[in-house]
Formats: sequence, structure tokens, C-alpha cells
Amino acid sequence: MSYDFDLLGKAKYFSVGSLIAVIVGAVLIVVLGMNLGIDFKGGTKFEVLFNEDVTTTGIRSFLANSKQLSALSGSKIQNIQGSQGGNKISIATKLDVSGDSDLLDQLERELTQKFDVSQGSISRKSVGGKISQELQTKGWQAIGLALLVILIYISWRFRLRYAVGAVAAVVHDVVIAMALFAIFRVEINLPTIGAFLTIVGYSLNDTIVYFDRIRENSTKRIAREGSTFQLINKSINQSLSRTISTSTTTFIPVIALVAFGGPVLRAFSLALLIGVIVGTYSSIYVASPIVYLWDKYLARE
Repeated sequence: MSYDFDLLGKAKYFSVGSLIAVIVGAVLIVVLGMNLGIDFKGGTKFEVLFNEDVTTTGIRSFLANSKQLSALSGSKIQNIQGSQGGNKISIATKLDVSGDSDLLDQLERELTQKFDVSQGSISRKSVGGKISQELQTKGWQAIGLALLVILIYISWRFRLRYAVGAVAAVVHDVVIAMALFAIFRVEINLPTIGAFLTIVGYSLNDTIVYFDRIRENSTKRIAREGSTFQLINKSINQSLSRTISTSTTTFIPVIALVAFGGPVLRAFSLALLIGVIVGTYSSIYVASPIVYLWDKYLARE
């Protein structure tokens, strides 16, 4: 099914809006900073399954009123999806297990003494400062390497202007997702980096579909019958029904994951949800306009 919308004609409005959104998003990321989890900033995280009704406020009061545990009163406390009918709460601290093991052990002992906690219902995850910095560096390196490989592959498979358009669309999608995470203080952890890489793959796949149709039409009679603008716009319209079908079928399970996945998967599922939306948009209004403007510039030479 082929549509006949003037999609590329509206790109001058949407593309400018996208550029502004990326600039504002980058500024917000720098100013607000990302809400890094212990994977990237170090610390220790407890997950406690209580057999009684315990609130996050009650845990904060417990830590603040304990002389031995007052240093933990600033910990991040979150109610997460429990199991076996219990009430599960996470307590994330900045304390490193290598230097504060006694205090962390004290916290575990007092939790079992103060509250109804079964044996083995407390799990602990610790990441040292050096390891967290290494994980953070490798996370960004993974994204950077992915973008570099994309640039090289598409330059070889298509042309350089197509590669630049695809990378620009991917950067647009990742920056928008990160900016929203910074605004709403969603925690960034290793699964979130995996979600960002998934966004890269989804956006790239959608963009390649348009680029392949543009290249295919450029070798046909349609390329001789109209301008570059008409060629690209028609190619987008011809692929639009596939994009709508793919995005819809992806959007539905991602919405279910956001709604029912619980706090543990919330950051991952939110990143995927944002990626599906902005990835579909950027293929049309970021990647394709760059190819058109580049072609238009070469035609003037």
C-alpha cells in the first residue's frame, strides 16, 4: 500500500524542531545529570522481601532513628514488585563493600531483628568505585563503537550521505531518550544501556528500509520522471505502510511491558517505548531530509 503525503515537504518544520529538541536535550543532560545506578557510580543495593506490610517511609524512619545506621539515612529506598505475596523494598546506598562492610552487615542484621524477614530474603549487590567507572566507560564505548560501525557499513553499502543521515537519526533518538531519563530521573543501569543499543538497532532498521527504497527507485524510471524531492518523498510514502505495521506490532508489547513489567524493568521498557516512537519519526524527518539536502547540494556543484 502506497500513500501520497507530502512528508518531505513538512521536513523543514519537523527537522528544525528536532534540531532544537536535540540541543535542548543535550543541555538538560549536562545540567541535570543522569540518575546513575550503582552499576555506574558504585555502591551497594539491598533487596529485602518482608513478610509484613512495610513502607518506604517506615524504612527511612528506621534508618534515621538508628544510631548505628544513621549514615544510611540518605539511601535511595524504593518499593519494588514483590513475590510470594510479600512486600519487597530496595535500599541503595553509596557505601562501598570494600570499605564499609561492617556497616552493611549491621544493616542486614538490624533489618532481620526489627522486621519480619525470612532467612535468605535479603539479597545484596555491591559494585566498587573502580569497577563502576570501568562499566560506565565501556557502556559509552559500546554506543560509540556501534555508531562508528554503522557509519562505515552504510557508507560501503550505500553512500556517505546515507550513512551520515542514519547516524544523525540514531544520535537524535538516543539524545532524546537520555534527556527524558534525565528530566524524570529514571535510573541508568546496565540493562538501560542494552535498551539504548536496542534503540540504535530499531532506528537503523527503519531508516535502512527507506534508504533501500530510495536507492531502488533511483534506478527505475521514477528517477527520470521527477526531481530528487519527488523521488525521496514517493519512496517514503511507499514504505510508510510497512513502518506503521512494524511500529504498531512493536509498540503493543512494549506498552504491555511498561504497564506490567514492574519497577525492575521500568527503565528498560521506557527506553524501548521512547525508541519505538522517536525511531519511527527520525527515519522520516531526520535521516531522509539529510540525504535530500546533501543530494541538492551536490546538484548545485
